[in-house]
Amino acid sequence: MRAAIFETYNGPIEVREIAEPACPRDGVVVAIKACGVCRSDWHAWNGSDSDVTAPHVGGHEFAGVVAEVGPECTRFKVGDRVTAPFILACGTCPDCRHGDATICNSQHVVGFSGFGAFAERLAVPHADFNLVSLPESMDFVTAAGMGCRVTTAFRGLVDRAQVRPGEWLVVHGAGGVGLSAIMIGAALGAQILAIDVNDNALEIAAELGAGTVLNVGGLDRVGERVREITGGGAHVSIDALGITETFHNSITGLRKMGRHVQIGMPLGRHAEPSLPLLELVYARQISIMGTRGIAASRFSALFDLIGTGKIDPARLVTRRIGLAETGAVIEGMNGYSGHGIVVIDRFEA
Repeated sequence: MRAAIFETYNGPIEVREIAEPACPRDGVVVAIKACGVCRSDWHAWNGSDSDVTAPHVGGHEFAGVVAEVGPECTRFKVGDRVTAPFILACGTCPDCRHGDATICNSQHVVGFSGFGAFAERLAVPHADFNLVSLPESMDFVTAAGMGCRVTTAFRGLVDRAQVRPGEWLVVHGAGGVGLSAIMIGAALGAQILAIDVNDNALEIAAELGAGTVLNVGGLDRVGERVREITGGGAHVSIDALGITETFHNSITGLRKMGRHVQIGMPLGRHAEPSLPLLELVYARQISIMGTRGIAASRFSALFDLIGTGKIDPARLVTRRIGLAETGAVIEGMNGYSGHGIVVIDRFEA
């Protein structure tokens, strides 16, 4: 099968033939019809993620059709239209049984723990627990564009922060996951302030529901400015980038008893930022919570929200590409100038 593969970190990503995946006894093989290209894939390519070893095929935001079914998989058949969370869980451990599949100790992360969906086919283990049937009304590109960004934002706002109507939601970083959070936050009735250094991204943020936008390029004391705009600070604030500066801006912009949600993955020097524990956490009594991915069981709630017309993940897709263009898109992420979501929808030569 054809796949976009790199042999060394930061090396060329080239399309070539590799072996097809074997079908797990309790899983399926999915013929990939679309796959999002995410900044997390850039982390895999540049060696920032310790789970990734080269040579490697990335890609974790996929949608497609079941092409093969293992003998122990009972819920799916060949031809089913499907997607899955990027964290594939075991389905049997205490965390999985209690609905917390994203912290499964035996998790397999698509495109990180093993080869991913920048390829014509992908094996999905424990399919009865992990695989998700797509609504008939949802096309493959929309499902792939929804990928980890819309699903992670949904869990972060709905399940973790429990955003309520009228609350101020401040989103630091208007990339794919930030724009997803803005769209979902607007559907939940929040007042939204979107923050970025890219005016094009902020224009899209406004179109998706941000009532106020702020370009912080060259701006100091962002937290103070946020508290001025929101009349006391954010009720909920999201760091959608995972860098020290946006983390500090997020927590310092919270009001008393505010909730910070860490969605952007902090790597390298950003993994251990300083924290004013006395002033913010103790005195202002803020909450700091993490979120990563979503369980397959929560897709139905997200699909319900999409079905009402309150959110439309298709609006986040700004570019469609062929598999051969994957490398150029990922290499282009060496800067932070992009906006929207890129989806591979052509896998043929």
